[in-house]
Amino acid sequence: MGRKYFGTDGVRGQVGQHPMTVEFALRLASAAARVLAPEGGTALVGKDTRLSGYMFEAALEAGFVAAGVDVQLIGPLPTPGIAYLTQKFGCRFGVVISASHNLYEDNGIKFFDATGSKLSDELEAQIESYLDEPALTFDSNRLGKAARVDKSRVVYQQFCASVLPPGMDLTGLKVVIDCANGAGYKVAPRVLADLGAEIIPLGCSPNGRNINLRCGSTAPELLQATVSGVRADVGIALDGDGDRLVMVDHLGRIADGDQLLYVIASDRKRTGQLKGPVVGTVMSNLGLEQQLANEGIEFLRAKVGDRYVLAMLRERGGVLGGETSGHLLCLDRTTTGDGLVSALEVLAVMKRTGRSLAELVAGMPKFPQVMINVRVKERIDPASAPSIQGAVQRVEQAMGDTGRVVLRASGTEPVIRVMVEAQEQAAATRYANELADVVRTAV
Repeated sequence: MGRKYFGTDGVRGQVGQHPMTVEFALRLASAAARVLAPEGGTALVGKDTRLSGYMFEAALEAGFVAAGVDVQLIGPLPTPGIAYLTQKFGCRFGVVISASHNLYEDNGIKFFDATGSKLSDELEAQIESYLDEPALTFDSNRLGKAARVDKSRVVYQQFCASVLPPGMDLTGLKVVIDCANGAGYKVAPRVLADLGAEIIPLGCSPNGRNINLRCGSTAPELLQATVSGVRADVGIALDGDGDRLVMVDHLGRIADGDQLLYVIASDRKRTGQLKGPVVGTVMSNLGLEQQLANEGIEFLRAKVGDRYVLAMLRERGGVLGGETSGHLLCLDRTTTGDGLVSALEVLAVMKRTGRSLAELVAGMPKFPQVMINVRVKERIDPASAPSIQGAVQRVEQAMGDTGRVVLRASGTEPVIRVMVEAQEQAAATRYANELADVVRTAV
């Protein structure tokens, strides 16, 4: 059974345009209740700071309550916080209203099961099978109830703080934290400050419209300038829903998800805590794969999307994985990607070794990568276009073993992502532009 609305990270789109309408959210809530809580139970609902979050929260609440599901509304909280508390509080499922790193004009809805894990493709397909049916409304004696549980975010803060080894704190570290004016704007600075770090907050003044706007992990320029300007030890950038992480060293240089995954994996290997292979994606830098191999660490590639990284980790018995974008998975800590937890893992390595982030990431050479997003009228599979595949084969033959080409359709928007990786920046740029032009012509 295929999926029409669910992408790699739930349902997402422009607010006011199908499917991101109140009417659709109401039916989605009813359909999800049929599949995830047919006998009732409790749903935990959180969101980021988008203005549209209020109306989608109300629509989901109405749909769940009408279908006999109790609702706990926790307000703005990072996506991984909802995953953790769904399991901690014994809820049947959790819901996050967020479009992650997108600007405020977009929004989305994603679900977690009772274990705090993202839904399988099969469960999402089952939910979609009920979307054409009218929303359920039970008799009055079977309706659910709703309650605000905003203060419960403290439980998540305590969990994050527990990631550091016993007896370790962050005293002596000066940290700039950019929360993208998003879901982490309350909890992230408080966790770092409670652990003893001196913090300089950025992107912690949401107004409903400034989420991810020139701030956060997708726009770290202000963070880079601030870290070097205030002579901080390190900078941390989350995205709008707090599941993505980018860090900045004391010189203002970006450390992406591949580099941070290397820091954590390499340290786990040295301390004997690493279990199973490390899993990246087809987009992970070749330098990560090569350096992990040099250190005796097996590296595997999954499809893009942290759900697929998670599936491969579980299949192969691993605990560490992630994406270049900064979605990192530490399955011995969490059930899903958590930007704050991943940042604390890196800070712990810095404290334990006494080495700066710049020193830690220096062990992994990076191959130049060029990514071009080609917008198309509708989602297509680039493998289905002969002209595109012919161009890819020509570029791969020209590079031989010195580079890689990846073309993939975005799971959340009508975009074909063209990535070329080569030993030289000029070659990567030339080939990426060549392939992007072919894609534009073909679609």
